[in-house]
Amino acid sequence: MVVLGAGFGGLELATTVAAELGDDVELTLIDKSEGFVFGFSKLDVMFGRSRPEQVLHRYVDMVNPGVRFVSAEVTAIDPEAKRVETSAGQFEADVLVVALGADLHPEATPGLAGNEFYTVEGAFASAARLRDFPGGRVVVAVTSTPFKCPPAPSETALLAYEYLTARGRPCEITLVMPLGTPIPPSPDASAAVLAAFAERGITWVPERLVRGLDAERKVATLSDDTEIPYDLFLGVPVHRAPRAVANLTVDGWIPVNPLTLETAFPGVYAVGDVTSVGTPKAGVFAEGQAAVVAQRIIGKVRDAEYDGRGVCYLEFGGDRVAKVDVKFVAGQRPVGSLIGPSTDLAADKTAFGADRIRRWFGREWVTSGSSADS
Repeated sequence: MVVLGAGFGGLELATTVAAELGDDVELTLIDKSEGFVFGFSKLDVMFGRSRPEQVLHRYVDMVNPGVRFVSAEVTAIDPEAKRVETSAGQFEADVLVVALGADLHPEATPGLAGNEFYTVEGAFASAARLRDFPGGRVVVAVTSTPFKCPPAPSETALLAYEYLTARGRPCEITLVMPLGTPIPPSPDASAAVLAAFAERGITWVPERLVRGLDAERKVATLSDDTEIPYDLFLGVPVHRAPRAVANLTVDGWIPVNPLTLETAFPGVYAVGDVTSVGTPKAGVFAEGQAAVVAQRIIGKVRDAEYDGRGVCYLEFGGDRVAKVDVKFVAGQRPVGSLIGPSTDLAADKTAFGADRIRRWFGREWVTSGSSADS
């Protein structure tokens, strides 16, 4: 069995299958990255709550004896033969799972390079940008759809306000989003976020995208040709499926059965951001999809089906965290509910991350006392 990609989906799938099947399966997990970083950990680094080395979980440190990890870039996939070409050679599989996620392309938006916070490198570099920023006009904006973790830009706007005002730096924050509301599946969550924006004077610009930046004039051009001035820009880059999966895609993403995550090729599954399954591109959905695929592969629950459910955490600042429970079912309107925000849910979020590092990497992750910027 070969699993391509070691994000939420790949790690969950490999861990579950290896634990259940033991010596009955030869499992290879392939990823080109140095290690795994939670999306919320990127914000922790950006806003001085953690250091980069505290949130990077290196794949070489994995201790699961049932999983062979290969550090390599996937360059081509033959789905009919279930054969994979990589920078480390060729791999063949009886079962192939594609969990390569979405690649980010800052270069696709004029002027965005060096002004984005969604790549690991961009988020870590933004920590220095924020630390040295004296105050002024901050624009948080999305450049294309779909994009990972739809609540993250709203979190970033709220946390940027808290970070700068706590340091006595005056700021005017604008959030540009392609969505009509901050959290479309949950009216309650959207209302809470918009109320938080109003309380802080954050300008909400819905149903628009940023098409480019003019670094000399310090303006961002929106999809309706209007311009917004900025002193600090924090952008979400264009997302695309990796080139290696181009022969599996339709309209840019891999189509799958939304209940079983099977592709059109027997023995080939796809989970997470690389698919067009219909859920948001977020780790918790990739994890849920991987759990279904794992059960089908193991054979324990051959009729296991994905229910489209996921729980996302949403930072409001002031150590207050909300939890949004959402469900996406094909052919039905997404629904979601809001829990919080509260300080109690901050501990719940920490436990969420610690539990996954314990299961996937076999070690404890201590995040307390990790402030990187006072």
